[in-house]
Amino acid sequence: MYGYDQNVGAQQQYAPPQQPMAGGYGQQQPLYPEPSPPSLADAVRAFTTGQMSAEDFQQIFATSKVYCPRGDTPGFLALHNTQQPVIPMFTSLKQLRRYAGKESKYFVITGAEVIDLLPTGYGFVLDMEGEHRIVFDAKAVEQMVDFAMRRMYG
Repeated sequence: MYGYDQNVGAQQQYAPPQQPMAGGYGQQQPLYPEPSPPSLADAVRAFTTGQMSAEDFQQIFATSKVYCPRGDTPGFLALHNTQQPVIPMFTSLKQLRRYAGKESKYFVITGAEVIDLLPTGYGFVLDMEGEHRIVFDAKAVEQMVDFAMRRMYG
């Protein structure tokens, strides 16, 4: 009975092809899906509570989206009423809106772009109004740049 009807006296016909499983051939859900990396907000929380190393945090930060308030001209908005100038950045649009208001202008870049574009002598603060605010001063940013360079170029 391999692909055709074997009844005596019946006309031999090939069996119709079977319908593929839902999702198509080879598109089954994996039995053990790969865990997704923590969100930037989760990484901030873990880093500020000592549950994540600086290197692990920086790896997540580099690939994450960062929301930055902006003015009428291109570039970062800096706060100068601190010991060192810092640039406010946020892990989500919700966090940015909590700080800057519902109608605020913003742009989105990756953490790696932040490290690349941040002016020398400036730090940044993530989730300024959040429960787990984190401040990186200019020296910490320099260390992040050094770490990124070592990872890229050895």
